Parts: sequence; C-alpha cells; structure tokens
Amino acid sequence: MTDILFTPVALNERIELKNRILMAPLTRCMADDALVPTQAMVDYYARRADAGLIISEATIIRPDGQGYPNTPGIFNQAQIAGWRKVTDAVHENGGKIFAQLWHTGRVAHPHFWGGTEVIAPSAVGVEGTVPRMRELTYLVPREATALEIAQLVEDYAKAAENAIEAGFDGVEIHGANGYMIDEFLHYDSNRRDDEFGGSPENMVRFPLQVVDAVTSRIGAARTALRISPAAYFNIQPDARDRAVFDLLLSELDTRELAYLHGGIFDDSVHYDYLDGRVSEYLRRHSRHTLVGVGGYDAETAAAAIASNKFDVIAIGRPFIANHDYVARVREGAELKPYSDELLPVLY
Repeated sequence: MTDILFTPVALNERIELKNRILMAPLTRCMADDALVPTQAMVDYYARRADAGLIISEATIIRPDGQGYPNTPGIFNQAQIAGWRKVTDAVHENGGKIFAQLWHTGRVAHPHFWGGTEVIAPSAVGVEGTVPRMRELTYLVPREATALEIAQLVEDYAKAAENAIEAGFDGVEIHGANGYMIDEFLHYDSNRRDDEFGGSPENMVRFPLQVVDAVTSRIGAARTALRISPAAYFNIQPDARDRAVFDLLLSELDTRELAYLHGGIFDDSVHYDYLDGRVSEYLRRHSRHTLVGVGGYDAETAAAAIASNKFDVIAIGRPFIANHDYVARVREGAELKPYSDELLPVLY
C-alpha cells in the first residue's frame, strides 16, 4: 500500500507539501553555454509539478563552482530570469520547487570559466576526469584562505537571495556527495590545521556558517540541507568522520531548517562507523524533517515512512523516465524503466 505517500505534510508554518513524494536533484546538463536555464528545462520541470516538492538540479553559486558542462548557475541576472520561467511554470501547474545550491569544490575545473586553479579545503586532489568531458583531468586544488572561505559563505547567501528572486519556494544547500561543503566535513579531504580543520569543532565551522548566512538572508523556513555522513563519493571513509557529523547534527538541532536530506545513492548499505544505514543514523541524531533517498521504490518508501524511518521520499531516476511518476504510483500503473540512454544522471 502506498496511500501514505499521498498524505500532505507541513515542513513548517510556511510550506506545506501536497504529498510526500519529492523529485530528487538530478543533474541533466541542459543549460545553455551561459549556464542559463533553457526552454527544455522549463518544460522538463513543469511536467513533474505533481511532486510534493521538486528539488532542482544542482545549481552553481559562482563561476568557479562548475565541474560539469552546461550545469545552470544562479549568480547573474540572465540566470535568475531563466530560472524564473522554470519556477513560474512549476507554480502554474500547482507545484513547489527548491533550488539546490552547489559549489563542486575540488572537482571543479577551470576549463569552464577560463581560470587556472581550483580551490578546496586542502591541497588534496582526486584522480580521474570530468564526466562527459573525459579529456579534462582533475587538478590538485589550492587550499582556500580564510578570506576566500568567508567569500564562499557570502556567495552561498547571495545565491539563496537570487533563488528567491527567481521565484523558488526555498533552497537546499548541497552539503553532500564530495563537493565543497562536504569536503570540509571529512578527514580525507580536509587536512587543515587552522580554524576550519583538525577537529570536529573546526570542521563543522564553514558548513554552519553557510547555513547561518543563508537562513539569515532568506529565513530558516525556506532553507534545507543535504549531507553525506558516509564518505563514499570522491572521499575515502575515515571512522573519525562520525564525531564530525555527530557534532554537526547536534548543532543543526539548535537551528530551524525546512528539512534534512541524506545524500546517499543506496540506503541499504550498512556503515559500521554509523551503526547502520545513513537514514537510521540521521533519524537517531536529528529532530528535523528527514528526506529519505537511495534505492527506494514507492512500496518500500511507503513502508519506511509508515515505520517512521523518514518523513518524505526523494525519487530520482524513475522521475526522469516517468514525468507522470506521481500519477502512475497513485493509480498503480506500470512505470517505464530508466535507461542510461535518457542521459547519465549525477546526484
């Protein structure tokens, strides 16, 4: 039974969702060369407005945050205007949409903005090449200075302000999956010995500064966060990370958020240093509305919500293959299978 998926849920006094099915952030690389949303994006999001909430594809906060081709930005007026067409179309179809704010950190590449270097928490690179542009090899980043970190905080806040101007109902700060904010939260990628590294208290400083700056700019009711307590994407696991996320979640519990989103591809994986699945760990350590994600279908998601494992579910690839995913699940209709021919998906 999937009836529970179609019950409304209030994120807070400001935002109520018509159902518990969220469209997960899905990088589609459909922006134009100026990183402005296209008409294809307007049509794509508008057709999926039956979701309780759409979380946009990851959207870069400034030019040097780009790590993939044709990913949209939200740092200039042309991009804001392009996103306004998307949000207007979603709202006209009765939907709600949050912008996911993104800086790719050490997996950014200067090819995209005509620069020469990449910044990250530490001068620790990753091996490999840029997806869809395999001729581009990742660079070893330069360690960001304290002044540059302060500017990043401001740029996240400005991007959130721009998102509201563009008509978004709120923002999800992308603090997961091996990108800039997540890189500060793991010992493998954060080797600093200053106020931003070396201890849990220092490692959570920048992420919390971003959360505080964004909530100060647009309000906590319109601010959400995605995190990855389990390091697995471009980051090597370290048991010491557990203490970092224990502290981060404790600090987040003293703040208001629209929701907390677990950044995981497969929530069936058991992590010893988290004493279970990512969703189980987050539920134990957070009071916030929890978004489940990672390998769930409608039936398993409904069962998990009914048993209070999380509050709402984010669906990814099936939403690419089925623009009418919500209606198909409600009616018990067969889903079209996802195929990589529909374009590779990056969360």
